[in-house]
Amino acid sequence: MFNTLFEAWSSLTAPWQGLPAQSIAGSRFSYGTHEEGARTLRYRLFTPGGARDGPMPLIVMLHACCQDAADFASGTGMNALAQEHGCLVLYPEQSASAHWNRCWNWYEHSHHQRGAGEPALLAGLTRRIMAEHAVDPARVAVAGLSAGGAMAVILGRTYPDLFSAVGSHSGLAHGSATCEASAMLAMRNGSDASVPALPRPESIVPVIVFHGDADTTVHRMNSRSVIRQSLDSRVAQRQEHAGVAMVAETGCSGGRAFTRECHREGTGAVLAEEWTVHGTGHAWSGGNRHGSHTDTRGPSASEEMLRFFLAHPAA
Repeated sequence: MFNTLFEAWSSLTAPWQGLPAQSIAGSRFSYGTHEEGARTLRYRLFTPGGARDGPMPLIVMLHACCQDAADFASGTGMNALAQEHGCLVLYPEQSASAHWNRCWNWYEHSHHQRGAGEPALLAGLTRRIMAEHAVDPARVAVAGLSAGGAMAVILGRTYPDLFSAVGSHSGLAHGSATCEASAMLAMRNGSDASVPALPRPESIVPVIVFHGDADTTVHRMNSRSVIRQSLDSRVAQRQEHAGVAMVAETGCSGGRAFTRECHREGTGAVLAEEWTVHGTGHAWSGGNRHGSHTDTRGPSASEEMLRFFLAHPAA
């Protein structure tokens, strides 16, 4: 069943495989490889053109199954936004040797902890880019789609000292599954967001999630679980109710209605944002038609995530 589902994803994405990301004058979209232990990870790095004053924010973008860096960059349009706001964008690429369908292994227990598996590999690559480029260490965010969204959540929870904010589109909570069978159940029905406990409970990073309410691949309750897990962790961190208030608003953007729920502390600080895009399936909201897993209609997930990231530097 699990392989059948990923095969369905593959058939959807095949027409877009290998398309180059948009070319932006003066910028670079370079290739690289990162070796750590027995693993080698390919990546692409977007460097904006033009003179920049001081260190730049870094956004780490994790693709979905069957995708690669160029496809994900094209579909999200993040490079054009990064050029406008002066950000570096890192696109790690999962290898076929690590997963036959190039999915990040978010559902395997060996990839749930700090210092091990893919979280350690991705954190190591992020630190390398920070060492080689002028990166603002207070503005290093991670985002992803589907399997990439689930891995982004894991990175934010296991490396809160490295990542300042997390964006998850159509993803799942940390610990939603520990094997292929439980992954299928979580994707279909949602999951218990109460597990696992944070390995570093002293720091909780802000989270923004997007999910289409017509998604038949990953149940929309999984994104709600990401929010609940983050809020519960903040309460546990302070060992008291933090007085979190939620304000909901509705609107329409790009031809699709949406509901946005914003969770704030009593101080006014935003802990989490949840966007539900009505009528959208398993696709990046407001994306580019030249990329896979995109819906060209709806609010731009890329614009809203980048806004959220820039507004939430590390404490």
